[in-house]
Amino acid sequence: MQKFYDKNGVLLHQIHRKLEFERRKNLSGNDQFLQCASIKMNLEDTFIPHKHVWKDVSYKTTIAQESWVVIQGSVKVFLYDLENKLIAEEILQQGDASFTFQGGHNYLSLENDTLVYEFKTGPYEGVQNDKKHF
Repeated sequence: MQKFYDKNGVLLHQIHRKLEFERRKNLSGNDQFLQCASIKMNLEDTFIPHKHVWKDVSYKTTIAQESWVVIQGSVKVFLYDLENKLIAEEILQQGDASFTFQGGHNYLSLENDTLVYEFKTGPYEGVQNDKKHF
C-alpha cells in the first residue's frame, strides 16, 4: 500500500492495489471517517449476519473523505497536499483503489468506458458545504 503524507506527517492519501489483497486487512486507521478493509474470500467463506446501529458521536466537525475503486479501465490520479501542491501522480488499474483523507485530488480517465465506484463519507450537504475547487 502506498501512503502519501504532508510535510508534517499527516496522512493525506493512500493507494491499495488489487495484487495486495490478503485474507482481511484494515486499510484506513480507526481515526478516519472513511473506514475500509480489503477482504480476500475463498469458496463458502462467510461471516455472522449483522446490522449496524445508530449511535451518538464524540466529534463536532467532520471532513468528506473519498475513495475510488476502478472496476474497468484505468485512471491517472493526481494527489495534492493541504496547500494544493501536486505531490504524486499514479495510475490506477482495474481493482485498484485510492483513498483521500485530506488534501486534494483529481482523476483523468485513460480509456473509454472506464468504470469506477466512488465512495465518500456523508451525509452529503451539497457542493458548497463539501468541497473547494482550486
